[in-house]
Amino acid sequence: MFLTFGQLKSYVMKFISLVALLFFTAGVHGQELVGKWKTIDDNTGKARSVVEIYKKGDQYFGKILELIREPGDDPNPICDDCDENDPRFNQRVIGMEIIRNMKFNDEDAILEDGDILDPENGSIYDCKIWIEDGNLKVRGYIMFLYRTQTWFPYEG
Repeated sequence: MFLTFGQLKSYVMKFISLVALLFFTAGVHGQELVGKWKTIDDNTGKARSVVEIYKKGDQYFGKILELIREPGDDPNPICDDCDENDPRFNQRVIGMEIIRNMKFNDEDAILEDGDILDPENGSIYDCKIWIEDGNLKVRGYIMFLYRTQTWFPYEG
């Protein structure tokens, strides 16, 4: 069976469209991660902060834009529990880069190979971040022990 030129052209165009769609979809996932996200306290279920995920070069970072404080809480705390050798030691938490050096993995559509700082206790964890059901899943881990938080799109 031989294909006419028109049929061959149609198949080639469909193939090119499919390949372009696959490349576009992979690129969109990385872009979906960029933006502002509302973090939620694991214990109380209340909003705690707004974190902006952004891209510098080929890596992704995240910084705290806003803290949502309870009455009596320090409105602009410093990271006095951070390691003294960490440049974030004794720095203001608002504006602090808490997510560093993440790389986008096209195959799994996740950010990985970076770290995340918990400024409340100064601990640094390896980190993975991905989108699930329109929300951000943020996993901090040490070896096989991990904790995953769900962050929500910030609409403010």
